[in-house]
Amino acid sequence: MKLEEMRKMTPSEIDKKIVEIKDELFSLKMQQSTGALRETHKINELRKTIARLKTVKRELENGGN
Repeated sequence: MKLEEMRKMTPSEIDKKIVEIKDELFSLKMQQSTGALRETHKINELRKTIARLKTVKRELENGGN
């Protein structure tokens, strides 16, 4: 997801997206613990995406760009 797309979302949409990504992250962590995960880089990507979404949400709440 690109930053431009994130900035077009409303705070409630951002919250929903964060929950979806957290569910996916949990699933990947479970796969990693069982040794079934091949693409371990996806965990870091999802963590960074969550951080970006939270940053954009905070900008919207504070009236930023």
